[in-house]
Amino acid sequence: MKIKLNGQTEELNQVALSVSDLLKLQNVEMPEMVSVEHNGEILDRSSFDTTSINDGDAVEFLYFMGGGEHPKIK
Repeated sequence: MKIKLNGQTEELNQVALSVSDLLKLQNVEMPEMVSVEHNGEILDRSSFDTTSINDGDAVEFLYFMGGGEHPKIK
């Protein structure tokens, strides 16, 4: 199956895949810190196990970073 993952076309050998499976397959470290957009919709974390990835889907892994105030911006 072919999907678009983070803007890049990926060929996957799996035919049945959940969002959780895809996170594992892509060796995502700390998946609990990643939000997932599936076909333009942000998913609830509780649906990662039940949301299927299908041929032609677009998936984005969104990593949120914390930080402090920039010293020149006040």
